[in-house]
Amino acid sequence: MNQPRVSILIPVYNRENFIAPCIESALSQTFSDLEVIVVDNASTDRTWDICMHFAGIDSRVRVFRNDENIGPVRNWLACVAEARGEYTKILWSDDLIHPEFLSKLLPYLENPDVGFVYSSVDIFEKVAEDARARLYTSIGSGVYDSSKYIEGSFLDFGDLPCSPGCAVFRTADVVKNMMLHVPNRVNSDFSMHAIGNDLLLFLLTAQQYPKFAVVNEPMAYFRAHRDSISISAPSGKIPLHYDLAKGFFAENFVSEPAMLRKINTYFFIHLLRFKPHKFGIASLDDFYPTLENNRIDWSFLISKVFPKFGRKLLKRPTFDESIIE
Repeated sequence: MNQPRVSILIPVYNRENFIAPCIESALSQTFSDLEVIVVDNASTDRTWDICMHFAGIDSRVRVFRNDENIGPVRNWLACVAEARGEYTKILWSDDLIHPEFLSKLLPYLENPDVGFVYSSVDIFEKVAEDARARLYTSIGSGVYDSSKYIEGSFLDFGDLPCSPGCAVFRTADVVKNMMLHVPNRVNSDFSMHAIGNDLLLFLLTAQQYPKFAVVNEPMAYFRAHRDSISISAPSGKIPLHYDLAKGFFAENFVSEPAMLRKINTYFFIHLLRFKPHKFGIASLDDFYPTLENNRIDWSFLISKVFPKFGRKLLKRPTFDESIIE
């Protein structure tokens, strides 16, 4: 059997209401040299039956089921272990992709300098065409230096993705850079909450390639619903755990003192805005696995950061803000 060029990976748990349209969107790609791998994490609803149905009617669908729930990130890795394609597209089980997603994004990966390519995203509730927000539109279509993604992710230069649900990577890089555990000082289990592992896939890949690419068209559709991690997570959990992941990356790959002070400035804002003690975070040092680094850039805070985030410091974040951040 010929190896498919692309593996679309769908980790799933209890998504009987969403998994069928998700798989259908994968199978509807105009680029057809693909396989769809679904790993069911011991669902207790009809999810497995629906997955088996698709495997029975389309040979491109391969389905697997865990005997017990192994946690979200281990299930992601179970999908990756089955991938046979040169390229990997992770598709969350409640989301959709445009029929031309692969046709539009894959050509950029023909450039060996490009580590990943992503598209803009529409946020929807019931019908993808009725989007309530559009994300990742600040950068035009094209190829850019990876430093732009890394610095932008830390310093908020633009709305850059942290979810691979809108991106395509080389499978070898997903195998190498999808971390099960993220070392941290507060003993947070990243394998179970699955917040930050996704961002590190981007950051680590960007560190290893000189370029990344953007398709500034909404080729991916993220569904907003009460059971999604973005909606259901306690207030502050998402941004603070992304900060812990950033702290791991910064400790290992950022050496410039000026840059570290700017990174700390954003961490400082989150210390003020959220309730970090709920997650074991008490100081700037706690954002780093071992580094003692508690200096911030006061001029950067006053001139760049506070004008943007001062309003948010005066109120608790809403669910909608949590999705976008």
